[in-house]
Amino acid sequence: MTQGLTYDTGALIAAERDNRLMWSLHRAAISHGITPTVPAGVLAESWRGGPQHHLSRLLKGCEIEELSETQARSVGALIARSGVPDTVDAAVVEGALRRIDAIVTSNRSHIEQLAQASNSRVAIHDV
Repeated sequence: MTQGLTYDTGALIAAERDNRLMWSLHRAAISHGITPTVPAGVLAESWRGGPQHHLSRLLKGCEIEELSETQARSVGALIARSGVPDTVDAAVVEGALRRIDAIVTSNRSHIEQLAQASNSRVAIHDV
């Protein structure tokens, strides 16, 4: 049973593109008292400056998680075990596993590979 929700870059891009499924998932989370988490690296990958009205609206209902030194070490170890070189995806998985969150993603294969390297399973919602 998941406790929360973590968004990856694909989720934020889907929100900016006004993807109905993404917005439906977001509204459902908020209505159930869940504040989705967005790792800071995910925000960096998806933010392009200028007006991004849909993304800005989504972020108002989210918590942005900074990357601490302890988390950075865990993310690096996960990258080494998984063979997936994507630091941001690894941070998404590390945080989601730590919080027992489901992940909203457009890149299921990387998320599954990273979770498998942690000997863990994670609920995934595709957008």
